[in-house]
Amino acid sequence: MPRVKRSFKARRRRKKVLKAAKGFRGGHSKQFRTAQAMVMRAGAYAYRDRRTRKRDFRSLWIVRINAAAREHGLSYSRFMGGLQKAGVQLDRKVIADMAVHDRAAFSRLVSVAQ
Repeated sequence: MPRVKRSFKARRRRKKVLKAAKGFRGGHSKQFRTAQAMVMRAGAYAYRDRRTRKRDFRSLWIVRINAAAREHGLSYSRFMGGLQKAGVQLDRKVIADMAVHDRAAFSRLVSVAQ
């Protein structure tokens, strides 16, 4: 079997991995073998955390809505239940943004929920 020199393909693959590892600390961005392992790990974390981000933001919105609703003497669950009964179809992201930036509109929402 003849010897195969994979110069072009191998160099292109290594450059791609090292480019993806740019900014990693130490040998993780310089040495191909460790860079390859770190790029694989980084990709796995990125894939996992794209899903986790959605959960994190939803819980952040809930915390913000709860804090703002309690300032008006209402718990989060009673507030959201009242909005649902009133037929208000705003999502948690918008309500949380109102709680932070537009207090007057949020207080009107609280009066609707009561």
